[in-house]
Amino acid sequence: MSNNGTMCDVAIIGGGPGGSTLGSLLRKYRPEASVVILDKERFPRDHVGESQLPPIGDVLEEMGCWDKVEAANFPIKIGATFRWGKSDDLWDFEFLPIDQFRDEPRPAQYEGQRRQTAFQVDRLVYDDILLRHAESLGCTVREETLVTDVRTTGDRVEGLEIKGGEVLTARHYVDASGHVGIMRRALGVPTEVPTQLQNIAIWDYWENAEWAVEIGVGATRVQVMSLEHGWLWFIPLGPTRTSIGFICPSSHYKQMKSSPETLYLDAIARDPRIAALTERATRRGEIETTTDWSFVAERCQGENWFLVGESAGFADPVLAAGLTLTHTGARELAYTIRALDEGEHDAAWLKEHYERNQLDRVRQHIRFADYWYAANGQFTDLQEHCQSIARGAGLRLSPEAAWRWLAQGGFTNDSLGQVGIGGLDVSATKQLTAMFVDKDARWKINDYNVFKLNLTGAEERQVPQYADGEITPVTCYFKAGHRLPMTGLFRLLADILSGTSDIGVIHEQLSNHFQSTLPREHVPVAMKHAVQTLEVMLGEGWLLAKLDKRKPRLNVASPAVGAMIHPNVDG
Repeated sequence: MSNNGTMCDVAIIGGGPGGSTLGSLLRKYRPEASVVILDKERFPRDHVGESQLPPIGDVLEEMGCWDKVEAANFPIKIGATFRWGKSDDLWDFEFLPIDQFRDEPRPAQYEGQRRQTAFQVDRLVYDDILLRHAESLGCTVREETLVTDVRTTGDRVEGLEIKGGEVLTARHYVDASGHVGIMRRALGVPTEVPTQLQNIAIWDYWENAEWAVEIGVGATRVQVMSLEHGWLWFIPLGPTRTSIGFICPSSHYKQMKSSPETLYLDAIARDPRIAALTERATRRGEIETTTDWSFVAERCQGENWFLVGESAGFADPVLAAGLTLTHTGARELAYTIRALDEGEHDAAWLKEHYERNQLDRVRQHIRFADYWYAANGQFTDLQEHCQSIARGAGLRLSPEAAWRWLAQGGFTNDSLGQVGIGGLDVSATKQLTAMFVDKDARWKINDYNVFKLNLTGAEERQVPQYADGEITPVTCYFKAGHRLPMTGLFRLLADILSGTSDIGVIHEQLSNHFQSTLPREHVPVAMKHAVQTLEVMLGEGWLLAKLDKRKPRLNVASPAVGAMIHPNVDG
């Protein structure tokens, strides 16, 4: 940066997790880059959105920040307890089977079971840790610095005017300002709301609320409790501090003609579980509110600018995806900017795929949130709503076919080379779908034992894979709104299918591969994920299948009560 502080390589508006993740990884992989992070507030400061998902751990470790976050002693999130769906009975969803969770001392290393769990973070502390980490890597952090104007010419940002008159110019500009979208609004980027849901959130922080359950050293579940006109979250953030919020339709809020505080306290009083946990607790007494409307930007990149995190889109918080989308998006943007500066790959290709990844993920999580609300009676008929979700994904299906599509992994293209969304794998998605509609979960691969790869009508393209600071083009096939990337388990299965179509041989070769490449204790999980990937490939039309009655078939099941989704066990 020049001496007068008005010129840099990358200017980032927003010092939250999006800005600090981007800044940290830019300095890690391109240390000569000058990065300036601007934020209107002085850190530490409170912020809502405390519940995380396991993929964030990988990003924190890559940033070199996981140990600092672990040292803060945030509660370990092992899953969630829900009252959701047709029954008032509580049920648990866990990231790993509870009987496999070992009681370990803290702070711990990022290995073993800690790679399968997440944190429940006090954003007052967490965001400050991340911002200071970015600063320690060489980012220039300017707090209490308000951007008053984004100077533009057409689709190009020319500079950021700061309160007091200074103008900061850069080669790349990034809007990490969250829902407010300072740069997005200045550039006139339209947004769409691909959902019927229009909720509001009301929350406060409490001291000395009881934890619903403590598992080992510092592990617990968040509580998600459905009420008649909304739902409550209960998220322990540390030994004494807890975030408690109420989500309800904006129409209900208007109809009640009550203050946010009255509505909030009434919701807590009407829930016996949360009321009991707060009986001896003290409320901070500063009610906060926000509109909780899901949206997605029409685009998130331009000539010399990018949107990241919630400035690009927001999905309802019922599945706690917000921070995961922000961290993973910021990581991919750091890779993209590094590759642009190095002249690696076609610039339009890099930007196009960054944009597609972010916006598709947000839409995916919006659809999944819609599905959860539908299962809770927010829409009239779940199967008919499944049809509208499928239509939003570009598929014309009957209600029954749309339900089957979701049960077979319709949400699960969230990450390249893997199947899963929001901490749920295909088996868990099937189990939830069966629970929500009172039908048994079926596995389509059980009906066949001969499988052949089907690329007929598919378009072959290159897509980026982000790893170790480098972007590598990977072959990917596209057909009928689906994609088949030649990486991860998809590539492994495609390679095996090139030599055999017999499910017995396929299963044996998968087992041999994992036994030769993984620790023994990880083989069963890898086999499970490989079979789930095969199910998704079949459901999306990437496999031609038939039954040879002379040969055995697989017998895959998703029991009503499983190791990761089951009735609440806390008593």
